Amino acid sequence: MNGAGPVATTLSTQRLKWRDQAIDLLAPVINALPEPIFVIDSETHVAAVNAAAQALSPAIRQGEPLSRSLRSPDMLDAVARVLAGGETEKTVWVERLPVECWFEAHVAPMQIEGFEPAAVVSLRDLTESRRVERMRVDFVANASHELRTPLASLLGFVETLQGPAREDAVTRNKFLGIMREQAQRMARLVDDLLSLSRIEQHMHLRPATPVDLTLLVEHIVDTLSQMAEDRGVAINLDLQPNVVAPGDRDELARVIENLVENALKYGCGDDGGCKPIDISLVRKGALVVLSVRDYGPGVAPEHIPRLTERFYRVDAGKSRAKGGTGLGLAIVKHIVLRHRGRLGIESALGEGTLFRVILPASDSA
Repeated sequence: MNGAGPVATTLSTQRLKWRDQAIDLLAPVINALPEPIFVIDSETHVAAVNAAAQALSPAIRQGEPLSRSLRSPDMLDAVARVLAGGETEKTVWVERLPVECWFEAHVAPMQIEGFEPAAVVSLRDLTESRRVERMRVDFVANASHELRTPLASLLGFVETLQGPAREDAVTRNKFLGIMREQAQRMARLVDDLLSLSRIEQHMHLRPATPVDLTLLVEHIVDTLSQMAEDRGVAINLDLQPNVVAPGDRDELARVIENLVENALKYGCGDDGGCKPIDISLVRKGALVVLSVRDYGPGVAPEHIPRLTERFYRVDAGKSRAKGGTGLGLAIVKHIVLRHRGRLGIESALGEGTLFRVILPASDSA
């Protein structure tokens, strides 16, 4: 037993020396690479790690066992097989906390003369692509669901009109009215889907034509005045004159129209009482701020982050009854982002909702 001590100490010292030499050799190389990369020695310690890898996963620390940094059995098994003489492997590593992140890991053997075998791990962040794919699947499912409901209604009414209600004029007229509403709902949904698709196709192109937002807000409010009158809602305007921003006039009109329509549709209380809505427009330095505020039921805090998601509704039944497609605020968000602006939402139950659009102002204004 006593004779084994110095031998073990010598081996341990050699390994540490190997690790120190590896750091000096590898650090300049891997730090020059943009991809997240770290190197695992024969004892599965992290011998070297570059800044990109540490930024991606701060838990990976140089000199510590890999098992202390990662909780992925698949990843640890792949590293062990490569260190044991296996060939390059590819695996998926998932971090659940603080948020779910997905990485594709390439584990390759590394042989350097004079050093023990090691493994090089390179990472590719799959989180965004997974999120986009999930959104695409949800989008197709939601769009199909939104179209299936009115289509089922139309088919049912057509079958009834062809059968029992063939000679019933009163029922026929009633059903034809409902069918018209359902067809209009599908038309609105298709129009919104096409609008969203066109906006996304041009997200990388920032519009630059000067648009007088003061005149545009006045025009939109004038076109919606009948809707406001029908609902008994007064519109208070506080518009600074000659507020100009670079943009696409039609898209900015869509933003204003969607926000004002939302306030008119959902700004009334459950008892039917409707308070006025406030619309303000002001230039603040290099920014333009458009605010649309209602004093309706408001939105619970847990719903606010999701209001701009496609097809997300706080109250699906109420939204559909008012003709909503579930895409209005998603369109607003994408237009604002295309104009390099920001959309803010503030709300509290019983106190109403405030939408604030912040856009870059025109330099010539």
